Amino acid sequence: MKDFKIIVWIYLCIFAMPRISVSHELWLDSKTFQIESSQILEIDMRNGENFNGISLSFFENRIKQFFWDQNGTRTAVTSRAGDVPAMRTSIATEGLVSIVYESTPSFLTYTNWDKFVNFVVHKDLVNAIDRHEKNGWPKERFKEVYHRYSKALIGVGHSKGADKNFGLETEFVALQNPYVDRLSEHILLQLFYQNAPRANAQVEVFERNDREEVTVFMLRTDADGQVLVPVQSGHDYLIDSVVLREFASEEENGPLWESLWAALTFSVPEK
Repeated sequence: MKDFKIIVWIYLCIFAMPRISVSHELWLDSKTFQIESSQILEIDMRNGENFNGISLSFFENRIKQFFWDQNGTRTAVTSRAGDVPAMRTSIATEGLVSIVYESTPSFLTYTNWDKFVNFVVHKDLVNAIDRHEKNGWPKERFKEVYHRYSKALIGVGHSKGADKNFGLETEFVALQNPYVDRLSEHILLQLFYQNAPRANAQVEVFERNDREEVTVFMLRTDADGQVLVPVQSGHDYLIDSVVLREFASEEENGPLWESLWAALTFSVPEK
């Protein structure tokens, strides 16, 4: 029993700390994105790469807000510390559900320049390299603060309804309902930053089939921040985009950069 308590204590210490690698996505996942009313819905908070990662435990110290919205009614997620999945509830009312998660800030230190360069190149934020050098900032042992803004769309019963902008610093909004609208091989999304459409931004799409095989491809938003994402029936989708901005830290050796990660997950049902 003593050894078991020690193992549990170590587990809680590790997963209570908001140390999530900034090179990885964080998304809200589910074994099923469509349920019947009053059926138990389980939502995993996952961190990893290529739509494959570990389930993170629920801990309030890394959550700024976590709620689900249906038909204009907002309900806070009330899980217990250490819960996996991070959300488990029944939803009695039919309609589209938007689940929204915003993290508290987390920090990382770049120990070498190449890691930063690889990150900004992958996320199409390469102008940060020139800005970093012009500012005369160090290329080793510099810090970044980052925030996660993740949403998931769940269909309950008839699944009717619409996603909306919840005022996150950056977020995706689905302009079509994947569970109700007749998607002609595409779904229209809009990306926002500070409540304004984010134009000409890179969007990374992770497409997962029923065999857990994942395809990754890149798109760009148009002048209105909209992006038409190709979809296939029976597939799950994770949509990701990152904002990187200079951070005005008042602390000595404080963060130089701030990254904001928007993620949206949903599924397209079989025809």
